[in-house]
Amino acid sequence: MDTKALRQKILDLAIRGKLVPQDPNDEPASVLLERICAEKQQMVKDGKLKAKDIKNDTVIFKGEDNLHYEKFADGTVKCIEEEIPFDVPDAWSWSRLENCCCKEIKRGKSPKYAENGSTLVFAQKCNTKYDGINIGLSLFLDDNTLNKYPDTEYMQNNDIVINSTGTGTLGRVGIYKDSHNAKRLPIVPDSHVTIIRAYKSLIADYVYTYMKAKQPQIEKMGEGSTNQKELKPLTLKKLLICIPPFPEQHRITEKLTELISFIDTIETGKLNLKETIQATKSKILDLAIRGKLVPQDPNDEPASVLLERISTEKEELIKQGKIKRDKKESVIFKGEDNSYYLKIGNLTETLDDWRIDDIPDSWGVCCLGEVCDYGNCTNVDTKDIPETAWILDLEDIEKDTGKVLQKLTLKERNSASTKHSFHKGQVLYSKLRPYLNKVVLADDEGYCTSEILPLDFNDMVYPKYARYYLMSPTFLKYANYCSYGVKMPRLGTNDGKKAILTVPPLQEQHRIVNAIETIFAKLDEIANALS
Repeated sequence: MDTKALRQKILDLAIRGKLVPQDPNDEPASVLLERICAEKQQMVKDGKLKAKDIKNDTVIFKGEDNLHYEKFADGTVKCIEEEIPFDVPDAWSWSRLENCCCKEIKRGKSPKYAENGSTLVFAQKCNTKYDGINIGLSLFLDDNTLNKYPDTEYMQNNDIVINSTGTGTLGRVGIYKDSHNAKRLPIVPDSHVTIIRAYKSLIADYVYTYMKAKQPQIEKMGEGSTNQKELKPLTLKKLLICIPPFPEQHRITEKLTELISFIDTIETGKLNLKETIQATKSKILDLAIRGKLVPQDPNDEPASVLLERISTEKEELIKQGKIKRDKKESVIFKGEDNSYYLKIGNLTETLDDWRIDDIPDSWGVCCLGEVCDYGNCTNVDTKDIPETAWILDLEDIEKDTGKVLQKLTLKERNSASTKHSFHKGQVLYSKLRPYLNKVVLADDEGYCTSEILPLDFNDMVYPKYARYYLMSPTFLKYANYCSYGVKMPRLGTNDGKKAILTVPPLQEQHRIVNAIETIFAKLDEIANALS
């Protein structure tokens, strides 16, 4: 179920008069709007409003030809039928947004912040994408500037807020409630937020509903360059809004509360189930690398035999002078106490944290650098890469799953940085932000960012098994622990080489991979059914 689309559909039905039934006994919205107009004029006479505050007010009505017209303050009338976006029930009326507001539609002021204070500042980040209004993200206003803020510019319960600048946030609609403000401090909007305060004869939650339903269109109303777009208050002032009779506004908001609550429950359930699925996958990988996912076969050649053979062959190559011994070489061995130890040069350390003492007898243990060319990458300048070549970047890989989201060529990506070449069958490991768990098995040749390490494993390690091992919670914990750098943490080459790899017999590796893929496919079916 696409709950986002469902939410938008419900909002759309609400503002079209199709969510709740009409009641012929309801006072028409046109009478309500006339009353608001009369009250505004009286407020001008009483000095509570200035004449300029209502000089742009207009009245929208249907003519005898059933077309919509707009009457301006100077008495002129204009047909605006082409502006009316959709039909509404007869008892409803259209109006400009500024006609429905008791406060001029405008942005807040550019604030001067302080570490502490008596007043908060509502910034665009407080109007979040997924979690509604979050006053916890607000900062303190410098108390020395309080004289710049008249009482009317402090935010009030049911103020509608619209983000007026910022790529990705422009046009976002929220509604402020006093209940959001846990600190119970006065709060003012900053210059990147526009405040809409509905007239008290209207239900603010309905006005918010209309604005929220129109948010996809409002987001496109920004003016200016790509990175400097802004939503001008004048644009919002002239926005058309359809007004239902007052009782129907109540019925709409009550029904919406019921339906949105139901959708929220569905979304929470979906999120919980997705988290459960991901936790299940992690548990499957944990069992797999400990020999607890599939049964062992006594006829399989033990991995220890293969590891010994690799060690012997390596020593022979060193004797022949074909390769040099790495002074920082990491080697795993089993001590007289039957426990595993890691030797790095002349240093020896225990491996208690790896929980490898309970692996099957037919399994072996080694360092990652013993069975793959960890860190030995081929650098290629982009000028030497064909325009049609596949260029893999970190953003192309889905976290936790290793799914390649898109395949772009050099021409499409237009990247100038040095790349690592890779070929089909290599395991591509992201050393940057290892907590994102981005590990791919290359299904074709290409080039990748230098933050991705192409790994070739020798004949004793099945690449698919190696990939799942690198995605396991055990390896993930190690990589996160060893990562260096605060903003851009990454796993260093030496730490990667000495990482522990539990190695089943080759035949068992294949059985493990088949079991993982079968279980994951079933879990993915469940996850896809939620979409």
